[in-house]
Amino acid sequence: MSTFAQIVSRDGIPPIRPTPIGDRIYDTLLSQLISLKIPPGSRLSIDALAREFGVSQTPIRAALIRLESVGLVEKIHNVGYSTAPLPSRNRIDQMFDMRLLLEPYLAARTAERMTKDLRSELKRLVAVMSKPRKDDPKIAYGHFALQNADFHSWIAEHGGNDFAAEALSRLYTHTHLFRLHFHSQVTTDSVEEHALIVEALSAGNASAARDAMAAHITKSRDRIAPYLENWPG
Repeated sequence: MSTFAQIVSRDGIPPIRPTPIGDRIYDTLLSQLISLKIPPGSRLSIDALAREFGVSQTPIRAALIRLESVGLVEKIHNVGYSTAPLPSRNRIDQMFDMRLLLEPYLAARTAERMTKDLRSELKRLVAVMSKPRKDDPKIAYGHFALQNADFHSWIAEHGGNDFAAEALSRLYTHTHLFRLHFHSQVTTDSVEEHALIVEALSAGNASAARDAMAAHITKSRDRIAPYLENWPG
C-alpha cells in the first residue's frame, strides 16, 4: 500500500479522499514537519490550523489523518493531535541495528521471489521516486522521504515474512530519519544506492540484493552520524 498516495482507513471507516485544497494543506504541513519548522511534540490545534489556512476543519482533519498514518503526527485520546517526537540517539541506534538485521534478509528473499509482475511494480515505484519535483524544496524533500519509505516497505512486504515486515513498519524509520538531516544530498545518495538494490532485485540475485541493502543502510547511518554527536539520549 502506498503510504504517500493513500489515507489509511481506520475502524472500518472509508478513507477521506484528498482534494486539491486537502493536498495543499497536507503538503504544507508535511514540509513543516519534515524540516522541523513545527517542532516535535507541538500540539496541533484543528481550530487554529483551520483559521490559518482559511478552510473548514474537514480538510485539516483529513491531512492530520494522513500524517498520522506515516508516523509524523500522533493522536492522543482526549488531547488531540501533536507532532511525533524525534527518537533518542539510543532509539536511532536500535533502529539501524534492527534494519541491518532484517532488511538485507528481506531484500534477498524478495530477489528470490521476483516475477515479471513484481519487476513491473518495482519499476513504477522507482519511476515515481526518480521523477524530479518542482515544488518548494521542503515539500519535495518531504515527499521523497515518504517515497523512500514506500520503496523499503515494498521490499519488506514482498520478502515472504510478515512478522519481519510488520516489525519494520512500526518503526517509521524513514520519516524520522529524514527529519534529522534536511539536505538534498540525502536524496541524491539514496537514489544512487537504491539503483544498486533495484538492479540486484530485478536480476533475482539474492546475495547482491542482500549486500546492496546492507551497504545502503550502513551509508545512511554514516550520513547522519555527525548530526548525532550531541543528540540527547
